[in-house]
Amino acid sequence: MTVLFLAGFGILALAGAPVFALLGALALRLFSGAGIDSSAVIIELARLASLPSLIAIPLFTFAGYVLAESGAPRRLVALAEALFGWLPGGVAVAGLCACALFTAFTGASGVTIIALGGLLFPLLRRQGYPEPFALGLISTTGSLGLLLPPSLPIILYSLVGKISVDKLFAAAAVPGLLLLAALSAYAVFMAGKEGVKPVRFSRRTLRGAARNALWEIPLPFIIIGGIYGGLFPASEAAAVMAFYVVIVETLVYKDVRWSKMPEIARQSMMLVGSILIVLGCALGLTNYLIDAEIPGRIFAFLHQRISDRWAFLALLNAFLLVVNMVEIFSAIVIVVPIIAPVAVQYGIDPAHLGALFLLNLELGYMTPPLGLNLFLASRRFDRPLPVLYRAVAPFWVLLLAALMLVTYFPGLSLWLPGLLRIP
Repeated sequence: MTVLFLAGFGILALAGAPVFALLGALALRLFSGAGIDSSAVIIELARLASLPSLIAIPLFTFAGYVLAESGAPRRLVALAEALFGWLPGGVAVAGLCACALFTAFTGASGVTIIALGGLLFPLLRRQGYPEPFALGLISTTGSLGLLLPPSLPIILYSLVGKISVDKLFAAAAVPGLLLLAALSAYAVFMAGKEGVKPVRFSRRTLRGAARNALWEIPLPFIIIGGIYGGLFPASEAAAVMAFYVVIVETLVYKDVRWSKMPEIARQSMMLVGSILIVLGCALGLTNYLIDAEIPGRIFAFLHQRISDRWAFLALLNAFLLVVNMVEIFSAIVIVVPIIAPVAVQYGIDPAHLGALFLLNLELGYMTPPLGLNLFLASRRFDRPLPVLYRAVAPFWVLLLAALMLVTYFPGLSLWLPGLLRIP
């Protein structure tokens, strides 16, 4: 009977059955087989609803969708170009910064590629950057902001991994900035190699771009400064951001009509709903895995074969890279509860593990053949996938080097939480 169930489960998964339905069915079957009442799965939904950080997910998502519908992407690119365009490789660095910031606030890699890709690609080509570099940069930077607050995957990981969201924000920030610095250095190198000339600096252009983005410039300082300055926790920062974005984009810039708000809310809450229903079902399955001592058994199995912490981290990175290629939210809610207890047994700090997971998330997004960013960029720019594979290869190597650096130098992710004394 179990073999038939697993065979049917595999067939449904390959046929594209909803992830939440598969997780819920598996949890119910496992609890039933163990003689435990099926209400144990439903209890997880009630526990999920009581988590204080949960409100941050819908509010940050809604604010991100409002920004994507407004003229914020255009204003952000113009401001970044005016600030950095006069430097060697400045236009590419401007694109990196704009994409990282936009992804951090929208929480979605695909939104960044679609919203900013059409602006950045012709801009980079006009500057003289080769097409493969432009394609690779945009495909990579679509997920660059996932390590920077208030990124949605960080909040979701904190809920599933039972770690303070403020601590995880701090732990992921330095690795995120490290990625940004590494890619910026590569952009400067490519500009010199291709003979790309910087844009002439103009105070008038900078003043105009700053004036146009006057109400959006304070947003990262309000949200990030408020969280790290102790003015409000992440859940309250989400409310502040949603309120600020709605007022600015509807009443100040008037890019988004009030009549469009219900549709934006509907689209954003569809994403939130899909996340929450997968999260609820996955937590039910997690309960069974913990009751059955699955993480402990995995640790015992690995400990017999891998006694060294660094070897375990290398194996973990390889595993996470494959898992994170396809669907990040499912990967977080399914994998984190299993690997977190095992990692603790190897002496790995939970905040460091979170930073590694999120770094693998970024790398998985652009890893052939299933990286989501590759499919999105292929559709957005009408280029075949093999062209995208070659375009992202240098960026992939850079991100892999950064991952190895953060893996074996835990201080890169643990320094800021210690400095801020976040428990």
